[in-house]
Amino acid sequence: MTYKSVKYFVVFILIAGLHFPNVSTLKAQTDVDLDSEMGGRIAFTLDKKLSRGLHLSLEEELRIAGNFGTFERFHTTLALSYKVNDYLKLGAGYALINPYSSSNESFKSSRHRLMLDATGGIRYGNWRLSLKERFQATYRSGDMNEYQNPRTALTLKSRLQLQYKGFRRLEPYASIELRTMLNAPVVNAYYNGVSYLTADYATSGEAGWFLDGFGNVYVNRIRATLGAEYRLSKRSSIDLSLMADRVMDYVVDANAEGTKLKSYTYETGFVGWLTVGYKYSF
Repeated sequence: MTYKSVKYFVVFILIAGLHFPNVSTLKAQTDVDLDSEMGGRIAFTLDKKLSRGLHLSLEEELRIAGNFGTFERFHTTLALSYKVNDYLKLGAGYALINPYSSSNESFKSSRHRLMLDATGGIRYGNWRLSLKERFQATYRSGDMNEYQNPRTALTLKSRLQLQYKGFRRLEPYASIELRTMLNAPVVNAYYNGVSYLTADYATSGEAGWFLDGFGNVYVNRIRATLGAEYRLSKRSSIDLSLMADRVMDYVVDANAEGTKLKSYTYETGFVGWLTVGYKYSF
């Protein structure tokens, strides 16, 4: 590992740190612990090399939740990536998300996601350390209560990954990822044990009386992953991983008119994900 490579990586980390948002210390009125569960992700990816360093990929992912008993959603992602040099890769993509409601046995309104990536990495012998920053904007189509969530959710995902490349076909890796919500609802109310009140002790009023914009910033996911990629051939590979996903969400429950705040809770839970992915490159 050269001095130049260390310099590039340190500069990248400093830039990422300067732009990393401050985490909100706002406390909700009620803490709710969700039941732990397991789920699965199955993904198939086609990767096309357009030119040196430039790749176009198409991925289809199926998610199963509820201890492998409930179909949750489809993800269809089209992405473009460009390797600037040995230390930096940039990317952009679009994902169509189709959630499924098991109670209604039908698909819910689609979500549209735009993503921008920057990945910095250094290599020392057979080890590679990388930091990936992803900004994403997810637009919710269809009917929704905009006093509970923003129409377009903005998030920042920061992933630090260590990968070993000393084996012939197998590349094990471990990573830790933080996902930060950038525009969560700001609730201007407090709970007196019976109902939610504003500063002037009102329990109702004009629409949005309790909502003070969408400027709440906090980390709502912490994910740790252990996995390995195995090259089946020169063009194809399979990826197996196990993810521990810690969920932490501020949840607003209000009526559609915004005149009644039913509850404002801080919900925590744990989801374990088993992921199987196949990739074909050409």
